[in-house]
Amino acid sequence: MGTTTQLETVPEPKYWHLRTVLSEALDSEFSVGEILPNERDLAARFGVARATLRQALEQLELEGRLQRRRGVGTTVAPPRVGVAVGSERHVWPGAGEDAWQPIDSEQAAPPAAVAAALETGTAEVHIVRRSRMSHGQRVATELVYIPAAAVPDLTSIDAPSGPAHARAVLRELQRLDLDGQDRAVELGSARADDARDLDRLPGSPVLVVTTRFFAEGRTAALSVATYRADTCRLTFGDSPDVEIHHDPERRAS
Repeated sequence: MGTTTQLETVPEPKYWHLRTVLSEALDSEFSVGEILPNERDLAARFGVARATLRQALEQLELEGRLQRRRGVGTTVAPPRVGVAVGSERHVWPGAGEDAWQPIDSEQAAPPAAVAAALETGTAEVHIVRRSRMSHGQRVATELVYIPAAAVPDLTSIDAPSGPAHARAVLRELQRLDLDGQDRAVELGSARADDARDLDRLPGSPVLVVTTRFFAEGRTAALSVATYRADTCRLTFGDSPDVEIHHDPERRAS
């Protein structure tokens, strides 16, 4: 990985300058998923204490540049997934070029807040579970709540359980004319089931995107998508894949 870099004369905190140096190395010397050398070797290369190195690595992990994977080590993280908000495109879940993968579907009573939004009272609804992958890892999970009244013909479909049944529910939903949708985004903490599905610790930061879909004058479906905050970024508009530089201040100088 090159020669040792000394940081003794740098006026800013050592760990912060090391974070910048490490970020440049990630761009030029490593590929997505590659495992970094151990802390002892990295500390020796950059001429810093291991405590300083850990601070820099933790900062890069917080920024989504690195990932600490159980049983693997510290690896270079894939590019962040764009989460489009404020888009002019209104489509049903599962329609068009949908990046989500269906997992299963069940009928169950939704949480009280969801039941209030759907105006279903205590009635059971269809709950479709989906996931979103990036570079071979799961970066988001989604629950789509659909009242039985929105998919009245579903009972006549002989769909098996699992992904096939989930797709059948969404296909029936798409028979309705979509009037519009609204979306809200908030920062949250991973619950136990979110943490398990996303391979994060409970309490890790997540982005929660709630979308309501309207048809025939009512809320026909409600989606609650939970994204790993370290692997996703918000975009405004219809181009979620716009290039984002990791260090815009350095490149602008």
